[in-house]
Amino acid sequence: MTLRRGFKSEANGLALEVRAELGLPSHSPVCPFAIAEDLCIPVFTVSSLLALDGQSPRQITKLLDDHRSAFSAITVFNGTRRCIVHNHLHARVRQRSNLSHELAHALLMHPAHPPFCSSGDRIYKPELEEEANWLGPVLLVTNEAARWAMAQGVSVADAAGHFEVSEIQRRWRP
Repeated sequence: MTLRRGFKSEANGLALEVRAELGLPSHSPVCPFAIAEDLCIPVFTVSSLLALDGQSPRQITKLLDDHRSAFSAITVFNGTRRCIVHNHLHARVRQRSNLSHELAHALLMHPAHPPFCSSGDRIYKPELEEEANWLGPVLLVTNEAARWAMAQGVSVADAAGHFEVSEIQRRWRP
């Protein structure tokens, strides 16, 4: 799927606006949890939800025990309000990536939709996922941040550490 013309530039501009809102220069690391807080989007771990009623539904327990890498994050809506539930068992860089992807949906004002159909299959709109797949990483490493790292002669590994992203994600950025 191809992103609409101009989307990548718009996404970088939006990421820069988010950083400015947080008072951060374009090349500083950004914390997706701080972005969520600034947007007034509550973020929960799966375990924190389980602790609310003291019970662990069998499906969630099985998900965390047997398939801990299968679930990353999801945006849950209550009317127009949203919250994000994420898998805290993933590595820290993956949690940041997962959360950034969900925040991208919010920043792009993607509408709510049911996550599953009656048969249990996942419902998603490929064009919206593609936009979030692009903006999520850009929130973590803007074009300016990637150029800054290159100009500083920072290795991919050191840049990944600086921006708190995986080396794969850092290589993906321009």
